[in-house]
This record gives sequence, structure tokens and C-alpha cells, in this order.
Amino acid sequence: MSRTKILTGMAAAALASVVGCTVGPDYHPAAVRAPAAWSSPETEGLTNSASTASAWWTSFHDAEFDSLIQRAAQSNLDLRVAEARLRQARAVRERSAADFAPTLDSSGSFARARQSQNQPLIGALPLPPNFPFEYSVYNAGFDASWEIDLFGGKRRALQAATAEWQGTMEARNDAMLSLLAEVARNYVELRGGQRRLEIARQDLKLQEEALELTRARFQSGVANELDVTRSAALLAGQRAAIPPLETAVREAMYGIAVLLGQEPGALVAELSPPMPVPPTPPEVPIGLPADLLRRRPDVRRAERQLAAETARIGVAKSDWYPKFSLTGDVGTESVSFSKWFEPGSLFWSIGPSLQWRALDFSRVRAEVRAQTAVQEAALATYEKAVLTSLQEAENALVTYAQEQNRHRALADEVAQNQRSLDMANSLYAQGRVNFLDVLDVRRSLYQSDDQLAVSDQAVSLDLIVLYKALGGGWETLARAPAKAASTAPSP
Repeated sequence: MSRTKILTGMAAAALASVVGCTVGPDYHPAAVRAPAAWSSPETEGLTNSASTASAWWTSFHDAEFDSLIQRAAQSNLDLRVAEARLRQARAVRERSAADFAPTLDSSGSFARARQSQNQPLIGALPLPPNFPFEYSVYNAGFDASWEIDLFGGKRRALQAATAEWQGTMEARNDAMLSLLAEVARNYVELRGGQRRLEIARQDLKLQEEALELTRARFQSGVANELDVTRSAALLAGQRAAIPPLETAVREAMYGIAVLLGQEPGALVAELSPPMPVPPTPPEVPIGLPADLLRRRPDVRRAERQLAAETARIGVAKSDWYPKFSLTGDVGTESVSFSKWFEPGSLFWSIGPSLQWRALDFSRVRAEVRAQTAVQEAALATYEKAVLTSLQEAENALVTYAQEQNRHRALADEVAQNQRSLDMANSLYAQGRVNFLDVLDVRRSLYQSDDQLAVSDQAVSLDLIVLYKALGGGWETLARAPAKAASTAPSP
């Protein structure tokens, strides 16, 4: 075999090894580990069976609540912003995919021109009298260029754009998850406020009756004036407790309306009739810690951002290598409109071109180091997102369990205070205790009854926080995103 053939074969092998290679590191999901079980102690009502939190709001069995959730998913303005950003990211990805195709530009022009009769070359030659110093030029053609992605810079750019698009999709899902939790929180606070307002008004009515009774006993000489003033002070304090509760109820109504993309007062008539706080289900499946990595949109978004920044290292490294392009143009040019498109007016050219930042390696190396640092920051952000998700879930589990214990104790306290009030009223009617004892027992009953209503609300709110920490809900209501651009062809 001749030396020429050997060199030719080696060059062909080298070219074959280069074509199709992709510079930069390939992305592999970061190795993060989740504990095998929750650290929080097992509590009655919580099970480690597979979580069914996709439509968790239906577990409250409240038709009005379900309706508000559905309407919010369709008309919330923050969600509309997230969807617009998703469309933007999808368009950016399509633009990156389009970079693999050749570019084709068309042009056409007409110009009227005149040459100088005294220019150095023409002025020194003998010219006929009718030499066309003034003439028209007609031009039309196409310019094409195709950069061959030998070293994979464009492929890495497409990978980065795809990961960004997927991350934006997860951001939209995260916005949906936050929206569901916010609607639920406002709704539970509304119903809890209505319940507390109902308790306060009932106690106000009892205080008014007690004051009338005390005045009657004072007028008959059975009670003293001190009993009357104490009862009147208790009544005034109860009246002062009602306005803040009414304010909280209104604020919750206004908050729900805005979350639904409506003006604040749009739902006042619909939500004004009091309803009980949505009760929690008897059993809540929470799954295992590892499920969070697959279900929480913020964790999934951080992972996609890490993938995008990893691909951008390859984009930066591709500037180390030359860029090969095929360029060409074809068209017609004539000084006569009648001969513009004749074969003799045709012109064309085609050939390869090379561009290489050979003297700019120091800046390219700096760009690679900078992008590597960005990728390392994205990795730390992803690892932190995993830990934060586990922390939020553990906190939610503890809070939900402890609030249930508190609720049971408060229910027992209310029962005991009610019994004490019945006994105090009976003994006071017999003159065996003074009115101060009755007022103290009544005040204790109201406070414990109000605290029980607050706990009813807190248990439901804590369950909502737990559902949000588990990352469910967006799968059910998230509309299917439009299909992304097709994968770019291989060079």
C-alpha cells in the first residue's frame, strides 16, 4: 500500500472520529439519596402507602371547595403568566432546533447607475460615441449557509434549551401547586372565621341575657352592683371581639376572588352563607420520602436546571474548535430587464468556509470555567431543593400530628367547661356561689370553644400544608403542554 493511501486512510479515520462527537460532559442525574422512611413518628391517620394526592382537595368532600379549585385552575392570573413563560421557553427550544437547518436568504434589487467618463481606465481608452455610461442593473438571487455541527456545540445548545423548556414546565406545575394550596388556605380560613364568628355571636347573646338577669337580680336585691358592672364589662369585651372576625371573613372572601381572577367582591354573595370547616379524611396516605423527588415540581425544576447548565459547558467548549460551513449563492444579474432571466444572466458560487477563534483561547477557557461554576451552583441548588423538600414534609407531618393531639385535648376541655358552666349556673341560682364564679366559668367556656374552632381550622390547614409538601395536585389539573419541536437531525 502506498504512503499516499495510508495518509489518506488516516485522514479519513480522523475525520470520521471527529464527525458526530459532542464536546463537554454528558449529563447524568445527580446521585441524591432520600431516607427509606420518615423521621417523624407514625401517627394515627397517616399511612406509608402510596400517596394518592393527585386530587387531594376532593378528600375534604366539599362541593364548593371543589368548584373553587376548578375555577382557579382556569382563570388564575399567576398561572396565566407561568403558561406564557412556558410558551416562550418552547419557542426558544424550537429556535435552537432550527439552527441545525441551512439558512436561506433571498434578495432582489434594481439600481440606476452612471459611470464617470473621466475615470482612469475608461477615460484613457478610445470609446464609441454610444458607450453606455448610464445604465440599469437588475439583480435577484438566493444566499444559503449551513454550519456543520462537527463538534456538537449546537447539539449541546439544543439539550440546554430542551432542559430549560422542561424546567419551565415544572415551574408552571409549581405555580399550580401553590395556587391550589392558596385557594385551600383561604377557603379553610373563611369557614373557620365564620365558625368563630358564629361562636362569638352566640356568646354575645348569652352575655346580653346574663346582663339582663343580673340587673333583674340587682333590682330585686339578690345581687349587688358589682355583679352588674362585671357582666356589662364582659359583654363589652365580647362585642369588641366580633369586628376582627368579620374583617378576617371578608378578607378571605376577597382573597379567593382574586385567586380566581375576579374582582374582590365578586364572590361575597356566594361565600357568605356559613358552612363548616372542611373535615380532614380519616386516613391520609403519604407515601415514602423517595416519592418527593418524582412528584415535587420545585425539585424536578432544579434537576432540569442542572441538566441545562451541564449542557451549556459543552456549548462553551465548542468555541475551542473550528466551525465549518457550506456557503453558496445563486441568482441572475443583467443590465437589461428583457434579458434578466435568460441563461446568460445566471451566476452562482458554492464552497466551504472555516472560522476558528485561534487567538482567543484564553477568553474561551474563562467562559468554560465560568459556566462550570454555574453548573456547580446548579448542582448545589438541586441538592438543597431535595433537602428542603424533605424538611418541609417532615415539618408538615409533625405539625399535623401534634395539632390533632391538641384538638382532642381542646374538645375534652370544652366538654368539661360546659359541664362546669351548667353547675355554676345551678349553684348561682341557689345562691351558693357568687356571680364572679359564673363569669369566670363562662369566660373559660368561650375561650376553649373559640380555641377548638381555631384548632378545627388548624388541622385542615396543616393537612393542606402536608399535601403541598408532598407535591401533589398539579398532575390532575395541569393542562397538557403543546408538543415541543422535533428532535434535531444528526449532521
